[in-house]
Amino acid sequence: MSKFAQLGLSNQLTKAVEKSGYDRPTPIQEKVIPLMLQGSDIVAIAQTGTGKTAAFVLPILERLKANQHKAMPKHCRTLIIVPTRELAKQIDDNIEKYGTHIYHQRACVVGGVKYPKQIKRLNQGLDILVATPGRLEDHLKSGNLSLDHTETLILDEADQMLDLGFFPAIRRIARKTPRTRQTVLLSATMPKPIRALAAELLDNPKDVAVAPTSTPVERIEQAVMLMEKQEKRPFLVQALEGQFRTIIFTRTKHGADQLVKYLSKQKIVASAIHGNKSQNQRQRTLEAFRKGEEHILIATDIAARGIDIPDVSLVVNYDMPTMPEAYVHRIGRTARAGREGRAIALCAPEEQKHLRDIEKLIKTKLPVENVRAGGTDNEGYDPMQAAAKPAGRSSGKPAKKTERRDDGEVHSLKSRRRGDAKKHGAGGFEGKKSRPRRPKQRHPGDTVSADEQGAPSHKKGGNKNPPRGPARKRSNNRQSSRRAAKPAR
Repeated sequence: MSKFAQLGLSNQLTKAVEKSGYDRPTPIQEKVIPLMLQGSDIVAIAQTGTGKTAAFVLPILERLKANQHKAMPKHCRTLIIVPTRELAKQIDDNIEKYGTHIYHQRACVVGGVKYPKQIKRLNQGLDILVATPGRLEDHLKSGNLSLDHTETLILDEADQMLDLGFFPAIRRIARKTPRTRQTVLLSATMPKPIRALAAELLDNPKDVAVAPTSTPVERIEQAVMLMEKQEKRPFLVQALEGQFRTIIFTRTKHGADQLVKYLSKQKIVASAIHGNKSQNQRQRTLEAFRKGEEHILIATDIAARGIDIPDVSLVVNYDMPTMPEAYVHRIGRTARAGREGRAIALCAPEEQKHLRDIEKLIKTKLPVENVRAGGTDNEGYDPMQAAAKPAGRSSGKPAKKTERRDDGEVHSLKSRRRGDAKKHGAGGFEGKKSRPRRPKQRHPGDTVSADEQGAPSHKKGGNKNPPRGPARKRSNNRQSSRRAAKPAR
């Protein structure tokens, strides 16, 4: 008997899973799938890359197979709420993949897409709806959708929705669903506000945890390079030498675009993905990166969650994240599906406060190399080897200047804690996997904080109703990084 069948899944689902190349469930799937089939509310704590998406998608499809009544027009039986467009599209793609032998009507409702097409799909009635909070509330207010008969509510990446200020919207949406619904909350971290939300919206939930909260994947080789801000760009040029698939994280959209321009001058091709890019632009960029047509992706934190690109060999934190949890999610883009990975953080003296916050969160001292004396000009310099021997850290006062981060869609939200994202979103999807660098054991993949001022708490319920990249020109030019990152618009 298939290991997935032992969890209570039908032949139709096990065949679809095995056809996708997966032969055994991950720990999170082994725990969540039976509980969901039993109808339990669940709070699940697991890092990205652990198979969270399949853990809730498979039992949703199994229950639809067992109860195939048609959804009422303008209603949805299962509602999956996610923080970004990328994650929404990726989950939708996974539902299509695993549900190929099970009849279902589904839709993906996110910002950046014209309303008429979405309204047409909602009018038909849906078995599964994947949505971001902003666009979902727009449709609810316009009368295009009712949640009176919603049977299952999934809240994925709850910690990122907290960061983006979505909790008031989540509460409002939950009030429109029946008290009898099943609710599943999934998160990589579990701070107090998320525990409070779970207590409000879930009924006697089962707790599931498969890894220590906020602990980075042990397979990731991590290094911190201490340098002046103006040294980051030339250092990055050398660090990218010979790398295959790399994601570089910046704090702002402006910073991402400026870095693309700089690398282009060094004969290094890179593309940016952030909230100012159109939906189609983001999808094309991600598809090209997945297929290996482009090897370097520069992203803001909208790409730190949910994007499952198995062969990322290197993650570079060009800007240190101001929220330590973001570091965990950023480096989690590598070392997926059983592989190993590398992560480099470029830390200016004024960013050392953020480094200390990260180390406090992950309960680990990261290896630090001080390269401010011009180590990047040394021929054959290997940043990972240099980081293997920790050096003393120079003192530096944290910068007082703050920059707004680029996060996910925040339509329909008017109040936000300082530092939360502006009104924009994300987009993406899961495509064919690129050529792996190392042998891997495949599993159903994972698709892959800010306190909010919110509405009053409401207990569950409410209404009843490849190859090496292009040739690079090594630069020893220490040109200053004078382009200050502007706040996101």
